Amino acid sequence: MPWVVTQLCRDCKDTACAEVCPVDCFYEPNEPSEQYPDQLYISPDECIDCAACEPACPWGAIFQDSETPESVQDSIELNALCDSDRDSFKSAEAIEKPKPSPEEVAANKKKWGVAA
Repeated sequence: MPWVVTQLCRDCKDTACAEVCPVDCFYEPNEPSEQYPDQLYISPDECIDCAACEPACPWGAIFQDSETPESVQDSIELNALCDSDRDSFKSAEAIEKPKPSPEEVAANKKKWGVAA
């Protein structure tokens, strides 16, 4: 079962998850757009289901595909786009960001309808 980056990553793009990935299966759009929002994506074809990324994500934005909350399930198809349209994506680049506060994480989850 591959892991999925959800909308909770949108515009946050903390790459701590990509840094711990042993197979470098994290991508981002070359040009963020409505079709390819500004967030990280996990290639379902490359993901080896090691689960290293999930605890590394400070936003709680990563779920196993079978456990993705209903309100963000469209993220499963969204992540698959980095495989079906690889020319529109590049490998995720490491970006140093300050870690969010618990209040910021809770507010982001509320924004996307994900239970805290």
